[in-house]
Amino acid sequence: MTLFAAGDSDWGGPVVPILPEHYDRSFPWYLWNGTPELTAHLDGAFAAVLPKLARGAFDVIHNNALHRFPPRFARRDRVAMVTSLHVPPFDVLHRAVAESAAPWSRFTVCSGPQLSAWWPGGDGSVASVVPNGIDPLDWPFQPRGNGEAVWMGRITPTKGAHLAAQAARQAGIPLTLYGTIEDRDYFETSLRPALGGIVRYGGHLVGRELAQAVGRASLLVFTPLWNEPFGLVAIEAMSCGLPVAATDMGAVCDVVGNAGCIATPNAGALADAMRRAINIPRHVPRARVMAQFTHARMLDAYEAQYTAARDGLSARLAYPAFPPHALRVTPEMPDQRTLA
Repeated sequence: MTLFAAGDSDWGGPVVPILPEHYDRSFPWYLWNGTPELTAHLDGAFAAVLPKLARGAFDVIHNNALHRFPPRFARRDRVAMVTSLHVPPFDVLHRAVAESAAPWSRFTVCSGPQLSAWWPGGDGSVASVVPNGIDPLDWPFQPRGNGEAVWMGRITPTKGAHLAAQAARQAGIPLTLYGTIEDRDYFETSLRPALGGIVRYGGHLVGRELAQAVGRASLLVFTPLWNEPFGLVAIEAMSCGLPVAATDMGAVCDVVGNAGCIATPNAGALADAMRRAINIPRHVPRARVMAQFTHARMLDAYEAQYTAARDGLSARLAYPAFPPHALRVTPEMPDQRTLA
């Protein structure tokens, strides 16, 4: 396996750099999103990496990037590729997906609502739902909770931590919030005033420490305020045995199912959902994860997509011509070490 990623990625193995370092270090997303400067920076990087993908003669490429060039490259150059779409559709990538679909250029989404968002007309013949999966050993089942609730995620307005705090007070259920403070202004103005008494901020925990803290609780409060494509924190907590009280946004219903109670995004409705969900037996959420959301099931589904993309190379389709702004390839420079 060859990994193409930012050069400062650390996954324990070698990386072929698309950029020397993640673009957010030089072009922070919250400042540069949608600007010509960031667009040019990423276009140049992906245009330069496409010849390496072609030269690699890979059996299949799993594309997790959100750039418009790779899917079009796969369609035009008949490269077996599976592109995973982990975000709601946005115009530039939506057009690239529509133009790139082919039996060998396939797509996955992580939930049914996301499939409908990307293909509202239902024409998803080269798209499949592959739910996200986790290793249950990383989120071990705990048979009993402490009667309290937890919330975990990035502390930013779209994740709704303030709503969880309001609902916990109304429900009378102690709540601890865990997560990195991504938006400091939001934390100070919307969340900090809600802390105190039965609501507290537990800091940013990771790995085993976070799993242990979550496993001690009796309920997860999950409060997306945008169309969440999946909701990984929900299945992580469910694996520990926590039922879920959640806002009805995006794929939440698909993920939570019978393991929780769903509410409209207001504090009163969510408080009621918390009171009801905390009584769901802990074996129910755990069983749902084991049946649908393990990493083994996810990997099996992706391998099936790889096979389908490889088999699709035998299909006959017209050769597309993309304009330079839609697909640009930068020729590789000769290796200077080979020059006299």
